[in-house]
Amino acid sequence: MQDHHWHRRAVLAAMAALAARPTHLLAAGTAATADPFALGVASGDPASDGFVLWTRLVGPGAAPLQDGAVPVRFEVAEDEGFQRIVRSGTQKAVQDHAHAVHVEVAGLRPGRRYWYRFHALGATSAIGRTSTTPVRADRMRVALTSCQHWEQGWFGAYRDIIDAAPDLVLQVGDYIYEQSYPDQPAVRRFGAPDPVDLDGYRARYALYRTDRDLQEAHRLLPWVVTWDDHEVLNDYAALANREGLPPAIFAARRAAAYQAYFEHMPIRPSLWRGRSSPRLYRGIDWGDLASLSVLDTRQYRSTPPCAAPNMARNVRLDGCAVRHLPGRTMLGNAQESWLSTRLKQEVRPWSLIAQGVFFAPLALDGSGEAVFSDQWDGYTANRDRLLGQLASPSVRNAAILSGDVHSFWINDLAIAKGTPPVATEIVTSALAAQSPPSGRFGDVRTNNPHIRFSNVQNTGYALIDLDRARMTTDLRAIDATEQAGRVRTIARVEKRAGSPQIEIEAASGGPDTDPI
Repeated sequence: MQDHHWHRRAVLAAMAALAARPTHLLAAGTAATADPFALGVASGDPASDGFVLWTRLVGPGAAPLQDGAVPVRFEVAEDEGFQRIVRSGTQKAVQDHAHAVHVEVAGLRPGRRYWYRFHALGATSAIGRTSTTPVRADRMRVALTSCQHWEQGWFGAYRDIIDAAPDLVLQVGDYIYEQSYPDQPAVRRFGAPDPVDLDGYRARYALYRTDRDLQEAHRLLPWVVTWDDHEVLNDYAALANREGLPPAIFAARRAAAYQAYFEHMPIRPSLWRGRSSPRLYRGIDWGDLASLSVLDTRQYRSTPPCAAPNMARNVRLDGCAVRHLPGRTMLGNAQESWLSTRLKQEVRPWSLIAQGVFFAPLALDGSGEAVFSDQWDGYTANRDRLLGQLASPSVRNAAILSGDVHSFWINDLAIAKGTPPVATEIVTSALAAQSPPSGRFGDVRTNNPHIRFSNVQNTGYALIDLDRARMTTDLRAIDATEQAGRVRTIARVEKRAGSPQIEIEAASGGPDTDPI
């Protein structure tokens, strides 16, 4: 088992090593030589009385500002023309945090739209649009996204998401990719080596934020995010990693990656600053209609099952008994307890859980014991505990929202074989990344009767609509290798409130859909 105390000390030492140089105040009258808001603006983590606003100041060519603390003024208005400004103030963008600004706005009215903008260095940002959550709600629309590789695809699916006007964009991981795949086709290049330090991760996020479609989706829609592995290093688990680096060394890289992530995401700074390690799990609820629990399935994992010390790679396991040990966890004790409390206290008709990796059992052969190590199959006791909580009387209609596997899946989730489902899993495909190789998941139909639909050919996203009677999900596919790719629905999934059953209507006329 992991020495969590030792690991915590390694993380603390690594984060201390990343402390930035002292800042110097830049004169308020200093003007920028280029657009300081070239990375755009964003909002996220909405509540009934407010939200988080984000921007990051940059220099020419989206390069970091070289020094100084810069005053940044923000304004929030009830109209796009800013005639009714309801909140305003000034924050300093400092070098310690890459001149990123996070404003936690509160005291607003629930269930209404707001506009916002920033002023700094003689420039004004683009106008952003966001909203607070309602107190009472009859409907909710969520765009579920995952896995966007800069080199392997264009981000044109965000144009379709903007047109769909969801209440939230829910991004469940692999927002960036830390590695290039030179043997795979590319539509554009990173133009830089894989990041391993704070400067490298900051540069990778800045590159992503120059994408116009991604930038527009952030400007016009509130986001809720969590990470998976590529934000740090593919397949890492806590401080185990695919390079087998000692924890003290990998902790420095992970701390740098975590810091860059928080610097570039519209996440409440109270989840980040002043902590020995950042907390990303949190609840964001939509009035009296749906609870949304956002999980972190990377930071607190137990040691990967049947792996060498310090090693974490997504490998096929055959008959690995370690994965079933009762003390193993995907979430860690504190997060698991937090989620259990939320579910016990549930009063809303829909319970949504957003997290990074494939949750349902996924047997690769008829034995049921051939599985992939990186998914919840490597942590079956934690999965069983969570399924038991989803079966509690307080939880009426549950759905787990997942990503990671670059393919679409709809899964029934039951406590045991032959029992009614206690939840549905919706797995979105990659928004823009390579599809998995043919045959990677074996004979899905034969080995996994609880899997109701899979599509391993298409990229895209899932558009989820909730009301008090049903949850409807459109699986929206796009060829991300085409810059002007057309989006289409390849399947529609409907679950009625109060029923464990789901209905799937798959598009006809092609081999790229696989209803099961």
